[in-house]
Amino acid sequence: MSNGAVPEPDPTKFTGADAVFLQDFATLSAFGATPGGGVERQAGSPADGEQRAWLSAILRDKGFNVSFDRIGNQFGLLEVNPGAPYVLVGSHLDSQPTAGRYDGAYGVLAAAHAAFSLATEWRAAGTTPRYNLAVVNWFNEEGARFKPSMMGSSVYTGKMTPEEALATADHGGTTVRQALEATASLGEGTGPTAAYAAEIHIQQGRSMERDGVTIGVVDSNWAANKYQFEVRGEQAHTGSTVIADRRDALLGASMLVVAAREIADHFPGGAVHTSVGQLDVYPNSPVVVPSLVSLLLDLRSADEELLAEADRMLHDRIGRIERAARVEISKTGSHCWPVTPYQPEGVALAEKTAANRGLAYARVKTLAGHDSTNLKDVVPTVMLFVPSAEGISHNEHEYTRDQDIISGLHVLTDVVRSLCLGELDPR
Repeated sequence: MSNGAVPEPDPTKFTGADAVFLQDFATLSAFGATPGGGVERQAGSPADGEQRAWLSAILRDKGFNVSFDRIGNQFGLLEVNPGAPYVLVGSHLDSQPTAGRYDGAYGVLAAAHAAFSLATEWRAAGTTPRYNLAVVNWFNEEGARFKPSMMGSSVYTGKMTPEEALATADHGGTTVRQALEATASLGEGTGPTAAYAAEIHIQQGRSMERDGVTIGVVDSNWAANKYQFEVRGEQAHTGSTVIADRRDALLGASMLVVAAREIADHFPGGAVHTSVGQLDVYPNSPVVVPSLVSLLLDLRSADEELLAEADRMLHDRIGRIERAARVEISKTGSHCWPVTPYQPEGVALAEKTAANRGLAYARVKTLAGHDSTNLKDVVPTVMLFVPSAEGISHNEHEYTRDQDIISGLHVLTDVVRSLCLGELDPR
């Protein structure tokens, strides 16, 4: 996949609701489409607004009421049991720059089509489920334009205040509030009350494809420490200033980048992941020694003791880098979360559901953060994965086979049905 074009969804190989789902996925993939076969629709961008309007239209066409909460989370509400709380099912539509078409978007559309199938089923059978159903598109999961990531679900779960989130600005100075207003996505209130939650997502790794697994049942997340650092030096002329007199902020930042990789390499077997994904250099002129660099650095592990050791190694290196590069390094932000399990009863439900469908399944962990990692801290939550071809993600060549996303849709539908009927309620 990394060397060729991403195949287009092929609805002709499927029938009925499955074919309609693939047609809708092709339509969704056209919003913010890039020449390389991916998408570019960062949170609050015009392309994000267009896809949100399209989602609202297909939800309303199926009889769902659409609303936005105070941080722009988008809900398609099916109230079949007045006054009862909701099962929230969905993911996110926003993307990274030049991203793949599956990350997040598949989970939102699968949630919508699962809800459509269940609504039709319940009407035909005269069934009143115990819980209502809400399709959700969480705002700014990616954190590409506005930091931190998982913003919408963080506000929903009380981990971040709406005032703090709405005041957050992008690099151009546009605030979240302004972006939501521009895309007609700023609402009121806190959204529907949740009883349960579910999310399906591509794996963003290669283990499921390697092992022939169709459904990944997520049983816990990796812990992560994500930091924003500022490296301060002093501007100088790159030609006339002798090396010994320089206080090069970019040199210090580069040493931090190398330190992060060396820390990851210290732990065998990929037990710790580290990365620096963004550097902002000032003044970024070809003849000026940089005076300020901002960067985002993260450390991740499934073992909190190893993560703590890696964190200590990083902070020990900071002082050495400051002395070697003659710079000052300060931490200006952090976003951290521990290893936490998904509720075992939800894991068991997902395994039973996949088995009933005759699909190969296995328990997996999520290395990346997802909105469900916030939701599971407040309500029982089920997280499902489908395979990623070659593990490619956050890349225009991201791809999951049509059959796998259809299989995932079927399992998600069954799981959500069980949650709405109260199968996991205490007996």
